[in-house]
Formats: sequence, structure tokens, C-alpha cells
Amino acid sequence: MFGRHAAAEDEDPGQPLAQSVKILIAGGFGVGKTTMVGTISEITPLRTEEIITERSAGVDDLTGVEAKTTTTVALDFGRITIDAGLVLYLFGTPGQDRFWFLWDELARGALGAVILADTRRLDASFAAIDFFERRGIGFTIGVNRFDDSPDYTAEEVRDALDLDERVPILMCDARDRNSCKEVLTTLAEYLITRALN
Repeated sequence: MFGRHAAAEDEDPGQPLAQSVKILIAGGFGVGKTTMVGTISEITPLRTEEIITERSAGVDDLTGVEAKTTTTVALDFGRITIDAGLVLYLFGTPGQDRFWFLWDELARGALGAVILADTRRLDASFAAIDFFERRGIGFTIGVNRFDDSPDYTAEEVRDALDLDERVPILMCDARDRNSCKEVLTTLAEYLITRALN
């Protein structure tokens, strides 16, 4: 389903431009947003990662991700060409509270979102869920499996996050391309169902 973009010289100039769809990859700090965009993007993703310095001490909450050495300070950007008529543009949001002012701009024109969650720190998902619910933007939850994360069922995660039963929840691995495809396909199906109801 997710193809590669044809080289510009191979494109027919008489063909109409492809429709573009904007999808956000969101969630708390250190949940795997940059990893997911990099895993699924057909192009080398644009990343705005910087090294975490002493200046973040007392400002950024590194609880549960103490070994993390870099952070996204603006966005991650990737692209997936579905076919000649449809291109997905992926925008990964920054996870730290101090960069949340960027979310409003990134969300403008977004069709939907994937909220990545980490079962070691599920409470870090609440702000992202509230953000998209308040704006009426459909989302799915991708529970990114880390090696040391507790193993919960989708229904246990749904209860913990107090989510509507219609919101899809999938266990995923942001490092695995097929897993990322499944999350994005589920989001697309959910958004179509929402639009028809």
C-alpha cells in the first residue's frame, strides 16, 4: 500500500498533482515519534534534534527516559507516496512541554494523528489526547513497545487513558516498518469511518 515516489524526471507533466494528506505523529517526550517518522518515511526525514544539555535540567522531565541524549526542538518531517494521486506528509511533534506552542501550527490542516504511548509513562499521553479531542481531530493510539515496558492489553490501555471505545489502539514497534504501516492504515480506516458517520 505504501509505495515509493517516482523520480521527478519520470513524472508526466500533463498529469494533475497528487493530493496531499497531513498526518501528525504526536505524544509525550521520548515515546518514539522521531523513530516512527524515520522508519516509515520514503525520504530521508527532516529532523530537528538537538543534544540535551544541562540547561534542560529542571525544565524537561526525563523521568523514565533518563538515557535519552537528544530531543526534537521543532518537528520531524517525512513523506509516503501511496500512489500517483495521493501523498502522505508526516509531521512529528516535539514532546517537551516547552515546545507545545508549535503544536497549534503543526495541527493546522491535519487530517488525523497517531498518538504514540509508552506504558511505562502512560500519563504522558493525556496532554496529546486532550489536544486532539478539543480540536475534533481523529486519532489512533500506537502503544510503542519498549523492551522494559509493562505488557498491557489494548483494553487496559483504553481504560487507563479513558478513551472512547471507537478510538483504535494498536500495539506497535516504531522501529518496524510493517508495524508503522499497520498503525497508519488503521488511522486511515478510522478517519474514513468517522467521516461517514
